[in-house]
This record gives sequence, C-alpha cells and structure tokens, in this order.
Amino acid sequence: MPKGLTGATSVVAIGFDVTESGPNTFAQGQVDLNLSALDREVFVVLAVDLDPSEPDVVLGTNTAVSASLTSTSQTFVQNLSNANCMANARLAIRAAAGETAAGAPFSRSSSESPASMLDYLGIIATNDFFVQIEGSGNTNAKKISGKMYGYRATASADIYAALVQSEVLSA
Repeated sequence: MPKGLTGATSVVAIGFDVTESGPNTFAQGQVDLNLSALDREVFVVLAVDLDPSEPDVVLGTNTAVSASLTSTSQTFVQNLSNANCMANARLAIRAAAGETAAGAPFSRSSSESPASMLDYLGIIATNDFFVQIEGSGNTNAKKISGKMYGYRATASADIYAALVQSEVLSA
C-alpha cells in the first residue's frame, strides 16, 4: 500500500473496449471510475491488460494497430514517456513489396503487471481513465479491449491534493 493511502476495497477488474469510427481513425473512450472526491478516493492501478485487434494484411502495405491507457484525455495514442500513460500496445505487419502476401508480424506492449519490486503501476486521482486506439494502413476499423486491475483507496488530504494537481497539470 502506498504511503498516505488507506485501502478501501479488494482488487477489482474493470473491463473496457473502444472501436475506431472508421479505418485508421483515432478513437478514445472514457471510463468512469465513480470515485468520491469528497472522500478523497483514488484508484490504485496494479495491472493493465490491453488486447488490440490484429492489423489487416494488405499486399505491399505496412499496417499497424496502436493503443494506450491513460489517466487523462489525449489527442493521439501515447507511449510510456507520457507521465499519464500506464500501458500501451502495438501490433504491426511489415509487408514485402509485390503481389504476394509476404510480411513479418511485430508486437510490442508494456508489461501487463509491474515488476515484482513495484507496489503499483499508477494512481488515478480524478474520476475517469481513457483508452485510445488508432490503426495505420488498415482496410477495417480496429478495436481495443482490455482490463485494468486495481483497488480503491482513500488518500490523506495533502496526498490527495498533490495527486489531483499532478494529474491535471500534466494533462
């Protein structure tokens, strides 16, 4: 348990999914955590599992699907260098030029759970988290689904104020 927090629930899993409105179109979903600001409630994230759709196989075209989960609203898919990004994933197919369906698949994702020395991935102090997806070179709209695991906790007044300010100012 992080210092300054008191656990309020057992571990819960929150499922989500977001679908592009059209192929290769950025989409973002907002998931409400129903946190109580009056009670200084926060959500301690233990693990995130992202499961993006596979990219389309398009002859002679590189295709990809990228996704991320963040504590603040974003205008494009994020990577882990963003302080508010808790997880990201990318699936790609690098196609060979020509008339055959030759290509090489690649995948990249952040760890689904923190290294054993970490207590948590992040703390969400505001009421929502956000999931982003965007495809590249695909002929069909893509979807990201997944689960976030964590628990509700109550923060001391000074810790809560610092967490909210940090999250909002780094958006």
